Amino acid sequence: MSLRLADLPLEPGYRYYDRFVHDGDAPSGGAEPVVHKDAQVHDSILGPWTRIGARTSFSEVSMGAYSYIVNDASANYATIGKFCSIARDARLNPGNHPTWKAALHHFTYRSRSYELGEEDDHEFFEWRRSHRVVLGHDVWIGHGATVLPGVNIGTGAVVGAGAVVSKDVAPFTIVGGVPSKPIRERFPQAVRDGLLALAWWDWEHDRLAGALEDFRRLDAEAFVEKYA
Repeated sequence: MSLRLADLPLEPGYRYYDRFVHDGDAPSGGAEPVVHKDAQVHDSILGPWTRIGARTSFSEVSMGAYSYIVNDASANYATIGKFCSIARDARLNPGNHPTWKAALHHFTYRSRSYELGEEDDHEFFEWRRSHRVVLGHDVWIGHGATVLPGVNIGTGAVVGAGAVVSKDVAPFTIVGGVPSKPIRERFPQAVRDGLLALAWWDWEHDRLAGALEDFRRLDAEAFVEKYA
């Protein structure tokens, strides 16, 4: 059995949701996560300053501080790092079907819904859980992109709009297409290494605020040179 999110210790500022949210927005004061009243969040952990848009669904997802996902998107069995930007209509870990079995249809593993069995196929859902999607920090998932089960996307990577990602993506790499392929690296290797060493995504809120003008005005190379 895989470890359930409910069993994980919560860091300060993180909030656990154990059922779908239907009755209004989550509290929005300060760093509290904000969930749109039309979103559905189940068995998930949301960090401080996170946002979930309208008609978006989350099931068994952990999302790090400052990350957001906008309208009409979905994520299942996923770990999302800090400062991730996930656009409208994105899909993280859409449902996988049992291609090796005689029947693809979910009557075999959601059998209670069809009055075909007293228990659903828990082993099948554990198989799905074992193929989590993992996003690093400061990842950008473009409009309508799909990240397939088991894929890892490195910190600072960009997934182009409409892409279908079936293989792991290296940090600070831009990918696009169906299936997705590398387009280019965002920065030279020295800058990539410098950003990973800085790990600014782990800075405290006050330090981020103090460096805000440098985030705005400096390019990545100059930022690394100043803060290294």
